[in-house]
Amino acid sequence: MAYVAARGGEEAIQQAEALYRRLLGPLDAGLVRRLEQALPYLLDRLMGEGSLYAPELAALALAQTGGDLYEAVLLLRAYRTTLPRLGYAEPLEPEALLTVRRISAAFKDIPGGQVLGPTLDYSHRLLHFEPQEAPPARTGAEAQASLHLPFVADWHRQNGLLAPRPPDPTPGPEIPDLTREPLLFPAPRAQRLQALSRADTGGVLALGYANMRGYGAIHPTVNEVRLAYAEVRLRHPVTGAVFSAGRVRYSQAEVLTKFRPGPGGKPALELGFAATLGWNEVKLIAAAMLDAAMDQGEPHPAHTEEFVLSHTEPVEAGGFCIHYKLPHYVTFLSNLLAHQGQPEEVEDA
Repeated sequence: MAYVAARGGEEAIQQAEALYRRLLGPLDAGLVRRLEQALPYLLDRLMGEGSLYAPELAALALAQTGGDLYEAVLLLRAYRTTLPRLGYAEPLEPEALLTVRRISAAFKDIPGGQVLGPTLDYSHRLLHFEPQEAPPARTGAEAQASLHLPFVADWHRQNGLLAPRPPDPTPGPEIPDLTREPLLFPAPRAQRLQALSRADTGGVLALGYANMRGYGAIHPTVNEVRLAYAEVRLRHPVTGAVFSAGRVRYSQAEVLTKFRPGPGGKPALELGFAATLGWNEVKLIAAAMLDAAMDQGEPHPAHTEEFVLSHTEPVEAGGFCIHYKLPHYVTFLSNLLAHQGQPEEVEDA
């Protein structure tokens, strides 16, 4: 590609970085703490795409990059590669989730009830120019919502509308790890879900929206959106006892397709699924829809696994786009001379 180093040497590079830092202003522990408190949903997106649940490090990466999400994701992923793997968490079950929001568009009511939780879905989209204080907590509810709620899809399975739930895989090295292994095609189910989990929110939304608008075969019904705190349960290496190492913010979404021929020719619903670290509803609805769409046979790009998973990878996509800032004058001169009818072999002046 005929790249060359920036002229001016190390001093020019240091001065360019110093100017960047001056434009950002001072970076201290207080700023990092304020970002962590004020922008939890942005940090959730950053941690999900960075494959690392560490709110304080996500806030540091955001402050260090001036809010450039692609650079911040790269910083988190680069730091993650330096960390050893100490163990494998146990699979999640509904009873292990501390659910704070759980809604379904498929039914007016669902087992356990609709739980709105923290949301602006029903609020006016207005800018508030006066300072906003946190409202006081409400008390005296007639009945407290259950914190451990069943999956809505389990009701479908009990009534023969969905295929039985596959057995949970054995946690451990048998499950492919996308943070340490390359993405293969056709992708194993575990790799597909991992790729969607850490995919770029904007990329997933764009492809999902294209599919929803009619460029694909999926017009989904949201079966469930859930925001929760998930126990990170580990097995003690000596005693074998399962214990909790803490909680992380976790979200998941399920969408339903129309009835399609199932095993034995019996019509059944198909389920698209997505989950990620942090709370990121819009990404998960689009990702679950793409999960269902990638099983369809129509040759639309949003139905093609390689197209979807490769082009929603934020570090690779952002890095390839940014690399065009590197000097390309030799290739450009080659194209220019070819257009003028001169030989393409030229010396790098």
